[in-house]
Amino acid sequence: MCFLLIMTVKILLILLTLASGGCPLRPREIFVKDGEMVVLYCPRYRGYDGKLIWTSYTTQVMDLTNNVSSAEQRQIAMLIHERSLVILSASVNHQGNYSCTQRNASTWFRLTVVTTQSRDYKERFQYPATCSTNEAFTLHCPDVNIPAGNIPNITSNGIIWHKEGESLPTDSYFSSVEEKDGGVYTCTRSYLCYGQICNMTFTVVLNVQQKDKSGQSVIVSPSESGVFHVDLGSTKVIDCKAVMYSDFDEVFWLSGKSLVETDNSLPVFSNSTRENNDGEIKMTASLVFKKVSEEDLLKNYTCNLESVFGHSSFVTINLAQKLSFSSLYLTFCILCVVVVTVVAVAVYLKLKMDTSDGKSHDAFLICYKSSTDAGLHENDRKGQENVLEENFGYSLCLDRNV
Repeated sequence: MCFLLIMTVKILLILLTLASGGCPLRPREIFVKDGEMVVLYCPRYRGYDGKLIWTSYTTQVMDLTNNVSSAEQRQIAMLIHERSLVILSASVNHQGNYSCTQRNASTWFRLTVVTTQSRDYKERFQYPATCSTNEAFTLHCPDVNIPAGNIPNITSNGIIWHKEGESLPTDSYFSSVEEKDGGVYTCTRSYLCYGQICNMTFTVVLNVQQKDKSGQSVIVSPSESGVFHVDLGSTKVIDCKAVMYSDFDEVFWLSGKSLVETDNSLPVFSNSTRENNDGEIKMTASLVFKKVSEEDLLKNYTCNLESVFGHSSFVTINLAQKLSFSSLYLTFCILCVVVVTVVAVAVYLKLKMDTSDGKSHDAFLICYKSSTDAGLHENDRKGQENVLEENFGYSLCLDRNV
């Protein structure tokens, strides 16, 4: 009779919820593993922060409010904190519908308890993760239905990782992933709940793939833009080499903004070769000049790498005429003249004398007195001075007192 009365009240609550716009026919699906903790969080209704009533429609039919004592909550393994309903250790008895009611609005939940042998286990509790070899990677434990906020008497003990087939805990961080690191990992979120341990476990399936090299295609030669010296009238071949990782990537030459044709009857053309080695493609695009002309020296030539998955790149080169022997000889002569001139000026500046009268002179002429007739006469000295000053333009420093 009592049970029938309770069920009648439940039906009336459902009808009231439907009349107020609630929708118990579309509850939020929540899955929990047998024996583990689960949290049902009631969203705030239009900013309402008043009384909140939780109702359980399970084999343990009862109303859960904040007025239930801690002893009673521990007895039924349920706790209510603010807007959260926490089931410390879920069992089949907790499976069913729940609602939280605020004002005239209700939010509905359907809780399903699964075991590792059930059909829903892999679908609901296994999460895929993918990484590449030789890269750093961190496993992340799912945060589905974890306790929100600080719930009294529930403290986190951290996360412990185990790999399937290994007994000891493992680290969630890999500095450089290897193929052997792939497999099934279990993360356990552990909590201390009123003196007992509550767990939430999830499975992460790590799939390790070979590092995807797409997008790393690169020109290896010429490594940078530069000038190629050529002889006019000679044949010249310039190779552009690239390493690529996609069959859709392409290397080709441009003359200015025009594509260099592959027609070998033209004076300037291009050809290419490909070599595929275990996914790595080596391509060489050759720029061929049958006879280098002066017109070729005036153009820019660009090796273009078009990459589908990565960044495209290019290298631009120019042609310059090599110096001939006569040009080298003329350059050498000019250089010698410049060197001789510089040396002469340096010697002149070094030997130029300054006298006490502040004047600069090219030569210092001293005439000594002689008691014999072997010396120069006065007319001879004057003639010598005139020749040096007038004919050669020397500025003389004369000492006539000696």
